[in-house]
Amino acid sequence: MTVIWHMTMSLDGFIGDRHDGVDWMFHAGGTPSGLAAEVVANCGAFLCGGRLVEVMSENRPYGGKWSGPVLIYTHKDPATRVVPEFTYVSGDIRDVVADGVKAAGGKDLVVTGGAVPRLALEAGLVDEIVLHLSPVLLGEGTRFYDSPGVSPTRLKVLTSEGLNFRFAVVK
Repeated sequence: MTVIWHMTMSLDGFIGDRHDGVDWMFHAGGTPSGLAAEVVANCGAFLCGGRLVEVMSENRPYGGKWSGPVLIYTHKDPATRVVPEFTYVSGDIRDVVADGVKAAGGKDLVVTGGAVPRLALEAGLVDEIVLHLSPVLLGEGTRFYDSPGVSPTRLKVLTSEGLNFRFAVVK
């Protein structure tokens, strides 16, 4: 069981465009990756923040190619659930990730988005980062990782396949 931060990023370092949109990910002409298929196949549960819920309310994670428990980390009232079948969680990120690991049932927990994986990484809970670079320059938007004042996190390249990378978080 591994906690994996799985993300697609523009070549200039953004995971969302200036309006938090991610449609560019599906139209940028990237090559499907065996690494992405591997992450999807080994995913037991999916954890993200509330900002991605609207994107996923139309499509389940991975465009519906995966099904399983989806946990949404939010500080909003759980009664305001956008997608009733998702589990809305709050509290300390350590407890939230522990809930995700339990929901994954021995498979990997995938975390994605901006704030949730950053919090999990800074708490020492992320084991790997799987990153797909998309051949597009957005110019502005939501950065992949933006955490001023923290110590650098060392990564070790485990595999690379074209514009697709798997890194181990050096702990």
